[in-house]
Amino acid sequence: MQTTFRSVFISDVHLGTKACQAVHLLDFLKSIQTDTLYLVGDIIDLQEMRHKAYFIDTHHQVVEQVLSMAKSGTKVIYIPGNHDAFFRQFVGQTLSGIDIKMHARHKTADGRTFHVSHGDEFDQMVKISPLMLAIGDKAHGVMLSLNQWINGVRRFVGLPYWSLAGYLKSHISKAKEFIERFETAALKSAKNQKVDGYICGHIHFASFRMKDDILYCNDGDWVEHCTALTESTSGELSLLHWSEQPKILATEPKAEDWGYEPIPSNS
Repeated sequence: MQTTFRSVFISDVHLGTKACQAVHLLDFLKSIQTDTLYLVGDIIDLQEMRHKAYFIDTHHQVVEQVLSMAKSGTKVIYIPGNHDAFFRQFVGQTLSGIDIKMHARHKTADGRTFHVSHGDEFDQMVKISPLMLAIGDKAHGVMLSLNQWINGVRRFVGLPYWSLAGYLKSHISKAKEFIERFETAALKSAKNQKVDGYICGHIHFASFRMKDDILYCNDGDWVEHCTALTESTSGELSLLHWSEQPKILATEPKAEDWGYEPIPSNS
C-alpha cells in the first residue's frame, strides 16, 4: 500500500479512553510520510477524561509520534473538536510545532479548495432530541465495549479488525438518516462558502458524497473504524482503513450523489 502522501486527515481518536485504537493509529503514523497532517478534532478526549482517564503508554506514544513528526518537518494542523474544545482557547498559536486553528482551508495539488473543520458546528442543524442523544450516548458506549470484546476474540482466532458500530450505523434507518442529514448540512455549507468541498469528522463514519460538484469527505475515526483520509501527490483523495490488514477503502467519487460506506469485511 502507498504510504507517502501529500496530506493526511485524521479525527476522533479519543485518546484517554479505552475505546481508542491507539495501537493501530501508532502503527499508521509510524508507517506513513506526509507533508501535512491534519488533526481534525477529538484527538484527546478531555471531556471523558474528566470522569475517568485511561491514558496508557500507547496513548502517550501517539502524542510523542505526532510531536516527532512536527519536529521532523511535517506541517501539523490541529483543529479542536467538541471533546477537546479546551484547546480552542489557543487558536492562532503554535504549540510544540503544531498550529492550532478553529478551521482551515486546504488546497489540493490539483487546485481544489476544501474547508476543514471538526463538524460539531452542524449539531444544531441536524437536530436530535436531548433524550435520543442521551440514549444514543449510552448505546454507543455499549457498542464500543462490545466492539472491543468482539475484536479481542477475532484477534485470538486470527481474524482482522471489524467494526460492529460501523455495521450497525449502516443498517439502522435512524442512524442512516442522521448521517445523511449531517452530510447534507456540510455540503450546503461548502456551497455557501463557494469552495470545492468539505472535510470533517465528528460522526465517526468515514464517507464520500458528491452533490452539485461539491465533495463531502469524512475521515472517520480511530475508535470504531480506524480510518483516515489521504491526499496523493497528484491531489486524489482516498479513504483507507488501517489495522492488521491495511487497505484502501475507496477513492473520491466522480459522479453526483455517489456515496461510500466503509464497512470492513468479515474476512
